[in-house]
Amino acid sequence: MFDPDTAAVPDRLRGQWQDVAVLRPPPESATLRRRDVLAGFCRGAAGLGLLAVTASACGSSEPEVDPLQAQSDQATADAEQARAAAATAAPPLARALTQVAAERAEHARALDVEIARAAGRPAPTGTTASATATPTAPAGPAPTVKDVVGALRRAADSAGRLAATRAGYRAGLLGSIAASCTASATVTLNAPAVAR
Repeated sequence: MFDPDTAAVPDRLRGQWQDVAVLRPPPESATLRRRDVLAGFCRGAAGLGLLAVTASACGSSEPEVDPLQAQSDQATADAEQARAAAATAAPPLARALTQVAAERAEHARALDVEIARAAGRPAPTGTTASATATPTAPAGPAPTVKDVVGALRRAADSAGRLAATRAGYRAGLLGSIAASCTASATVTLNAPAVAR
């Protein structure tokens, strides 16, 4: 005869009151272990860190202004100032001021081309607006040769200081602009004679 108490029944199934044997989960999976809690915490922290990095990478930020932009703006302003001074100057000085205006407009164009190259944009084509613009009537008195010489000296100092912090082509470009401004102020416009 069949005796259920002596039959080959696994120990984990003994003492059950079912017609069909039901497996119980192992007792260790019902408890929460410290290792599981730590692993879950680490996964959550890593997920939050990844979310923070992704969110910050998607944010928009202001593009950095190229340090040559101030030099380009200064060259454009100097060209306009020299053109305005040429309009009221005597003929020999007017030719020199017109030449200075053309040189400073070329400096602005060369700087704009380098800025565009560094930013990965196509270089400006043709002449810049500053090179072809006609001088507008200034609100105050017309600039004098002394004003133009002062602006050229400031441009030479500024370009020279910036050239010392750059390398390669940019340093050479700024150095040649500084030299050109110095030559224009001391030779072309004969600065010692103007200062008297």
